[in-house]
Amino acid sequence: PPPRPSPAGGEGAKQGERGPKGQYNARPKSRNFADARAVEMKQQILPLLRQALATVLAGSAVPAPETISLEPTKDSKHGDFATNLALTLAKPLGQPPRKVAEALVQALPPAPAIAKVEIAGPGFINFFLAPAAFQAVVAEILDAGAAYGRNNAGGGRKAMVEFVSANPTGPLHVGHGRGAAVGDSLARLLAAAGWDVSREFYYNDAGVQIANLALSVQARIKGIEPETPGWPENGYRGDYIKDVAQAYLAGESVKADDQDVTGAKDADDLDAIRRFAVAYLRREQDLDLKAFAVNFDVYYLESSLYTEGKVEQTVEALVKSGHTFEQDGALWLRSTDFGDDKDRVMRKSEGGYTYFVPDVAYHVTKWQRGFVRMVNEQGADHHGTIARVRAGLQALEVGIPKGWPEYVLHQMATVMRGGEEVKISKRAGSYVTLRDLIDEVGRDATRYFLVARKSDSQLVFDIDLARAQTNDNPVYYIQYAHARVAAVLRQLAERGLPVWDAATGKAALAQLTDPAELALVAQMAKYPELVANAAELLEPHLVAQYLRELAAAFHGFYNTQPMLVDDAGVRNARLALALAAQQVIRNGLDLIGVSAPEKM
Repeated sequence: PPPRPSPAGGEGAKQGERGPKGQYNARPKSRNFADARAVEMKQQILPLLRQALATVLAGSAVPAPETISLEPTKDSKHGDFATNLALTLAKPLGQPPRKVAEALVQALPPAPAIAKVEIAGPGFINFFLAPAAFQAVVAEILDAGAAYGRNNAGGGRKAMVEFVSANPTGPLHVGHGRGAAVGDSLARLLAAAGWDVSREFYYNDAGVQIANLALSVQARIKGIEPETPGWPENGYRGDYIKDVAQAYLAGESVKADDQDVTGAKDADDLDAIRRFAVAYLRREQDLDLKAFAVNFDVYYLESSLYTEGKVEQTVEALVKSGHTFEQDGALWLRSTDFGDDKDRVMRKSEGGYTYFVPDVAYHVTKWQRGFVRMVNEQGADHHGTIARVRAGLQALEVGIPKGWPEYVLHQMATVMRGGEEVKISKRAGSYVTLRDLIDEVGRDATRYFLVARKSDSQLVFDIDLARAQTNDNPVYYIQYAHARVAAVLRQLAERGLPVWDAATGKAALAQLTDPAELALVAQMAKYPELVANAAELLEPHLVAQYLRELAAAFHGFYNTQPMLVDDAGVRNARLALALAAQQVIRNGLDLIGVSAPEKM
């Protein structure tokens, strides 16, 4: 479906609220912060409405509203755009809404871009655009190219997206894959919205799970198998543990990001086994992510928070702020002062910090590194950490806004084949890996399917559908639209027709008057606002859904309006429209990390 409309409408909606010291707060008053100029279609109407509004309000004490709601209609029978401006003015003016609507319509200046205006229902004003308004969008897309749809809402300010952040205890599973697809798409969206984006992976290279990993590898090294005496109680059972053990005994060298580790071959050196296993699995995860076309700018080690004293420094700062207290031998954070449902233990009575303390220390480093906007893409099981991490950051009283960091939580995915759930992987032993999916259906289909539903919704990944080369497969359907245009250009040369050029194509745009042509343009015109909304709301699934609707509009045009006709003017205009559609599809696919093939 098209992007959800903003409650506050299009014109003049704010680009997000600013917290203390100009920092970014994730919850703007308006869900639609795109400037009217970002959408060519609205640009045709909003200035006219402003002029009509000034005429109607002249001589009255009623102030002009800061924003005017102007949204695409759900049914083209009711025009292309509609406004409820008359309804919002009726009470202040003390007049019936339809009377206000009539006055506004009468005061509208004439404009060639508007074919007609109608009043509907209690006082809605519906605008029907003339073909010229649509034709201008095609020219705009052709001129902008890859920049079409991008904006500068971020103003070059620093933003970080932390995502995946899987413990290096095994291969990445489908849930990690969903986090990777969503997180990388969020980073691409924020960059398209003018943010200076950094991608970060947080490695938990310490703690109980890493200890269990080391014990599992050591058991394999000593010839102990799962289900036999001596196997660790919480050991990892997948075949990959055997691979790690064999590599360690062979003295292999492993390079993972910032470290090189060589297997010591010593079955009793548990610390050496731990270091090697972590490096080995980090490398494996990195290879999986590269196969998924996901790259990171920073890999941050949890252990560094301790070795560099950042956890202790954070605890000292919290104590100094006066928001902690001692009780029953434990150190507590009075997190209820900052919206948490109960106070939280920071340091246990038997010693050692609870897990949210290093999380707070880690986020302090993010703040110190200057990230105005901070997005954590994590699994739904992290929901309970949100309030306590934010409470800890607020308790430090260093100017961090209340809504910082922002969280995008994803639900797990169920993998289906032949109508039955796929539960395990031979390599992992207990779950389906990301590499399994990529090998089954390819990178593009995997990325699209994992991002196509809202992150907090349950996801069913149908392998059979993802592999299908039919219109039922949304990835195939969208990519096929892009490839069809490339095929038409090849046919142009094969038939010896004149090579299409932008100047000739734009000069012929007045030929675009058919409803199928105009419907396609109307879909393309929504793209800039779609990108702005998806970036602001942190909802990349909106892009995936939009691309399917755009592909439908293109295929509808393609199937009814032949392009390689004898009439040069019509041919050039339709080729211009097709190339514009191809450009928007390519731009949108790039935002979710899916390729745009020239051939299928």
